[in-house]
Amino acid sequence: MASAASTGKGPTSSVAASTGRGPTSTVARGPQCNALVDPLAALRTPADPPWDVYLTGPVFLDIIFTGLDSAPVRGTESWARGMGSSPGGVANMATALARLGLKTSLAAAFGDDHYGEYCWDALEQGEGIDLTPSRTVPGWHSSVTVSMAYEGERTMVSHGHEPPPEEPAPDCPPRARAAVASLEPGKRAPWIAQAAAKGARIFADVGWDETGAWDLAGLADLQYCEAFLPNAEEAMRYTGATCPREAAHRLTRHVPLAVVTLGAEGAYAVDGRTGETASVPAIAVEALDPTGAGDVFVAGFVTGTLADWPLADRLAFAGLTAALSVQEFGGSLSAPGWAEIGAWWRRIQSYDDQDPTALRRYAFLADLVPTELARPWPLRRAVPTIGFGRSA
Repeated sequence: MASAASTGKGPTSSVAASTGRGPTSTVARGPQCNALVDPLAALRTPADPPWDVYLTGPVFLDIIFTGLDSAPVRGTESWARGMGSSPGGVANMATALARLGLKTSLAAAFGDDHYGEYCWDALEQGEGIDLTPSRTVPGWHSSVTVSMAYEGERTMVSHGHEPPPEEPAPDCPPRARAAVASLEPGKRAPWIAQAAAKGARIFADVGWDETGAWDLAGLADLQYCEAFLPNAEEAMRYTGATCPREAAHRLTRHVPLAVVTLGAEGAYAVDGRTGETASVPAIAVEALDPTGAGDVFVAGFVTGTLADWPLADRLAFAGLTAALSVQEFGGSLSAPGWAEIGAWWRRIQSYDDQDPTALRRYAFLADLVPTELARPWPLRRAVPTIGFGRSA
């Protein structure tokens, strides 16, 4: 799911003023929280579920090449000017959520190799993600994806095997405020219904329908979802609409909240329960690597929804976090934290030629980001080579 990104100069298009502000957040404390800000601080009670978000799915080791002048040509050798390695797959979403301050629990199978060990340590020790439902499977190697980024696009080659039968059962999810799922045409995931029955709010995206049917009835688990976040092409194909905005409205016949990403045009959302709509333009950027930007967009929208922000603020925040992510290598480790968000917000206010209307679109950040935001440790970024040393 493609998203826009930031040039560092802030939004340049004219957008509507903020419809409201999110709840004031506090700087997070305690050894189990790596995020600097807890966006749900004002809403937390002793009766809350133990986790804000639950995820399950495959973890990959991503190897990313950037700085390619063009797509690889058959029979030739291409040299990349940049390279990074990081956990991928469902780890992209899990890391993005954790860096935004949500208590995140992940159920996944990890390979019994150095790649699997690296991914486990990066997620548990580096990001503070709960891996209690996960486990390492003896004799099973990690799945690997090689991603090549060029001309704002990417090409990927992956290798892996079907998850072993012993993979942690995702049909017994823990109690959580929300869960994020990727729907598959013609297939049910029993854990989605079970998570919804336990009170989780389900947010879902979808991949390309390889069958070509594009039948919403084939997305059986959509009935359990609160929000559905396809891209423009997917939304139009599933609804038969001729424009993405009309597709979003049609989707609300099947799911309460529809969010359609529009690429360079931003995103559009419709809340079928209230009739509220929101449209937020993209933030222009020269992208280094778009890997995982769609996951970061969803994570930003989930964060704003759980924090009970106005719809337009949620949409703007999702676009901003995705924008910041494509300026770094890799999928999971390119996700921004509150230090990056705060730095962006302070920086765009310093430009004399900033459009006041566009600036007001992000004014809700003023109540979220502390005036002085010191990061206690640097965020991990994708590195060329793994294995130099283990994290403490």
